[in-house]
Amino acid sequence: MLVRVIPTEARMKKIIMFYARECPHCRVMLPLVDRLEKELKISVERLEVWHDEKNADLMRSFRHILAPACGGQLRTPTFFEPETQAVLCGEVPYEKLKAWAEQALGYFV
Repeated sequence: MLVRVIPTEARMKKIIMFYARECPHCRVMLPLVDRLEKELKISVERLEVWHDEKNADLMRSFRHILAPACGGQLRTPTFFEPETQAVLCGEVPYEKLKAWAEQALGYFV
């Protein structure tokens, strides 16, 4: 039997998804994020950055962390865990998204 232990501090962390409504890669990732939330019992904060200046400003405030991890520029979609500063950029397979989230949130399997 596989038991997943989720430390209290991991449950308090959050993942942010910076995305854009018109971004085709973002549209591919949104159902995968829904699946991730259900499987890991987490919440991903989705922040639209092309039409919401406040969200775009927040993304730009993390430019020094996000851009180097995303090939030198800000991109959508970008996944970010602020406490660990873990970053995942672009359209990726579900398995990669899940493995990244588990590591970023400190899950133990």
